[in-house]
Amino acid sequence: MKNAALKSRLNAQAIEAGVDEAGRGCLAGPVVAAAVILPSDFSSHRLDDSKKLSEALRNSLREEILNQALAWGIGIATVDEIDKINILNATYLAMHRAVQQLNVFPQHLLIDGNRFKPFQGIEHTCVVGGDGKYLSIAAASVLAKTTRDQIMKSLHEQFPEYDWNKNKGYGTMVHRNNIRRYGVSEHHRKSFRLLPDQLSLFDARDLHSL
Repeated sequence: MKNAALKSRLNAQAIEAGVDEAGRGCLAGPVVAAAVILPSDFSSHRLDDSKKLSEALRNSLREEILNQALAWGIGIATVDEIDKINILNATYLAMHRAVQQLNVFPQHLLIDGNRFKPFQGIEHTCVVGGDGKYLSIAAASVLAKTTRDQIMKSLHEQFPEYDWNKNKGYGTMVHRNNIRRYGVSEHHRKSFRLLPDQLSLFDARDLHSL
């Protein structure tokens, strides 16, 4: 049975893609976006905003979405891009890249959130809390979150001192304490306020590049 809390689509007359991101508020790692076009008869009583789901359920739903979606795409904006153009513009960039990866051209985009930079003339609608309202955005939420989690777990193998396998780059107390203890890695967002005494984290020779 279809999740009663989630709608199939906003514009039933258009090929509609849901778009969402993961990692916008993290201190480390890229921001990842996904775009998903679902078939009109897609149903899942388990699908919801990825933040409300367990990791095991997200991973299970990921396979369901990849197998049943008419099209899906993943877009990534790197830490360097985040620091260069700021997190908002990097989020738009990741979303645009996700839409570009779709092998079915969408006529309408459903964007989670309240702002979006128009892309290639495609009509769009921003929906605050959209990942808890529309199936396609919820699906994009799951793909973005699971993809980013995989990236952070991989980076954890190189930098285990930051516990990215657990905190995924978010600013938990453990993560911040380990930044204080070990310093900043190449995967930390240097344009972000990592600690209150942030300047002490960097060598003087690095300050000119921030």
